[in-house]
Amino acid sequence: MRVPPSGTWERRRADRLALAEDWVGPPDTTEDEGLAHLVRSYLRAFGPAAWRDIASWAGISASDAKRGAEGLTLATFRDEDGRPLVDLPGAPLPDPGTPAPVRFLPHWDANLLVHARRTGLLPEAFRPRVFSTRNPFSVGTYLVDGVVAGAWSFKDGRIVLDAFRDLTTAERRAVEREREALETFHG
Repeated sequence: MRVPPSGTWERRRADRLALAEDWVGPPDTTEDEGLAHLVRSYLRAFGPAAWRDIASWAGISASDAKRGAEGLTLATFRDEDGRPLVDLPGAPLPDPGTPAPVRFLPHWDANLLVHARRTGLLPEAFRPRVFSTRNPFSVGTYLVDGVVAGAWSFKDGRIVLDAFRDLTTAERRAVEREREALETFHG
């Protein structure tokens, strides 16, 4: 496991590693039990999901994620492109026609970082406007129907928007309501 100090501003990857047993004591579970716990935990938070998403989040291989699920009963689904997804049985699912509400995400939001090279949340054409070497802090973004549609910033007491694409009238109204709410929060 990584132990303190784990990296510094000068050396980001200056991780120190140690045996977990030295820090938290001897394990009282097996590796397979730990993998099963990991899969269940991920699916409780983010399911339904693809095996590669579970694996990427946990820093393990997809085959290890699948091994962790061997004793679990899982529900199976398919995404819009027909790829398999798994979830916990009986986990709540929204009606497929439910639109995702407008949401403003902060700089370095985990939703964008976890989808580093997936275009479902951040279209590839917009990636350079969010992450670039010239702007190492990323930018705040807003989602319309679950997809990045623009950026926002807080300047002179106001939330300023930078749309990345044309919005419909209904989308503009929804974005404006959230912008006003965020501005009130900052005020």
